[in-house]
Amino acid sequence: MTIRRVTADDRLTTSFPLAAYAFESSPLAATRVEQFRDYLPYHQGNTTLAVEENGETLAAVSAIPMRQNLRGTVLPMAGVAGVATHPLARRQGHVRTLLHRLLDEMRDEGHALSALYPFRPSFYARFGYVGLPKPRTVTFTPADLGSLLRAELPGEMGWERIATGYPVWRAFTERCLAQRHGFAVFPDYRDAGLRDRDEHWLLTARVDGVVTGAVTYRIDEHGGTLHGNELLATDPLARALLLQFFARHVDQVERVTVQVPPDELPELWLTDLDVHVEARVGRPGSSAPMARLLSLDALRGLPAGSGRVRVELTGDRWLAGTHLLDGTTGALEVVDGDGGRAPTATLTAAGLSALAYGVLDPAELPWRGLGDVPADAAAELRGIFPRAVPYLFADF
Repeated sequence: MTIRRVTADDRLTTSFPLAAYAFESSPLAATRVEQFRDYLPYHQGNTTLAVEENGETLAAVSAIPMRQNLRGTVLPMAGVAGVATHPLARRQGHVRTLLHRLLDEMRDEGHALSALYPFRPSFYARFGYVGLPKPRTVTFTPADLGSLLRAELPGEMGWERIATGYPVWRAFTERCLAQRHGFAVFPDYRDAGLRDRDEHWLLTARVDGVVTGAVTYRIDEHGGTLHGNELLATDPLARALLLQFFARHVDQVERVTVQVPPDELPELWLTDLDVHVEARVGRPGSSAPMARLLSLDALRGLPAGSGRVRVELTGDRWLAGTHLLDGTTGALEVVDGDGGRAPTATLTAAGLSALAYGVLDPAELPWRGLGDVPADAAAELRGIFPRAVPYLFADF
């Protein structure tokens, strides 16, 4: 068996068919296979590795060079995708081998973070990944938004096909990337697929000429559903402007669905709003995202609360050793060494990643099998890494 990097047209006969078998209806129609070539431009910068034997591809994995906001700092992030194995070669360790090689390469190229949507969370937990909250799906009727039609909201709306409005959409998501913890964006070559397919409308809210909210959407049929994707709003006014637009569809669609960040509270948007909010997690096919630190460089200089603790990182291929985490200046310092008299915690990579992303309290880590954290060390870690709600915007 050999491992090689797959590029360009090779994907048509290696990684693409395996991923299609794993994640789509099967067997594929001939027309679907012909569409593979159309996807090539949107994978041009990906790193794809494959295990091959006697000319046959047994497994493949890919990494998308992305960027993600970690507590206010935008860092290079490897988005792992297209993890698939030939049905006759499963459970033979091929994916494990490929992921080790892939993450080695992405870390060496400067990617300090990694994220993915798992086929089985426990599998990726062995690679140091920890769960992130899943965005919510919100469903409501336009009729319940009627009060917004009577409100005089300052601002104006923009409405156009995504092919035309794509530069506005891209610029706004870049602004969100800089402002929102956990937010991630695709590289230009991948994100451009949204523009080229041109299957959605782009709705924008503007105040004083500045875009403050946006959502892409489509309508399936008259009397059907307005399907919104991620509803992005920088403030309540922007959200209200977008919802006011949806209210104007009361005689066109029966319901509206949109995706919202995990810390959004749709039940408080309006009085008497009959709303269904759901974040279903299951396997396969309905997983929450996971993420991890690939390098301690991700922590250096992050905004941090007061705290000072020595951490011993164990059981990981990429994070190991003893390091002092010092947030007493407000900017996190990471110093190799024993840290003098600072309290000590033993953490796995997933445990440290959970603290960095803000999804677990230090007291939870021991019974989750993610570390040994005495009470004094937990207090220091809690000060350095206050709880936060990451929003992994990009769905890959």
